[in-house]
Amino acid sequence: MAYATTEKQVIELERQYWQAIKDKDIDTALSMTDDPCLVAGAQGVAEIDHKTFKNMMRTAPWTLDAFRLGDDMQVLMLGKDVAVVAYKVHEEMTVEGKPVTLDAADSSTWVRRDGHWLCVAHTESLFGDPYGRDRRLAS
Repeated sequence: MAYATTEKQVIELERQYWQAIKDKDIDTALSMTDDPCLVAGAQGVAEIDHKTFKNMMRTAPWTLDAFRLGDDMQVLMLGKDVAVVAYKVHEEMTVEGKPVTLDAADSSTWVRRDGHWLCVAHTESLFGDPYGRDRRLAS
């Protein structure tokens, strides 16, 4: 396993990224984010540049109070400078003043440029029935 050290580095980068989001440390998060990056989740898909990212972090109607990344973290090295990490995450948040807890499956794609790893894409899929049968229908 020639990439073992790098796999551990990617897992640590992912943890550092989550910590920066929790701490609302915009500068650290931006230093770890490609410009632009791709984000996909329940709200859709977006290409986000640093200016938009910074604004989103400053005006977010939520705070990440706690997170726990699963022990199931898997890293797939696509080469010495490209890695994909996937895992389960438990999040405790405050959204518009109310506590929210969620569990999801996340993945991030990291690229190393000039010796520095950057997150180029992140996805989050909330746990639940894959056909949406566990969600209430909109009135």
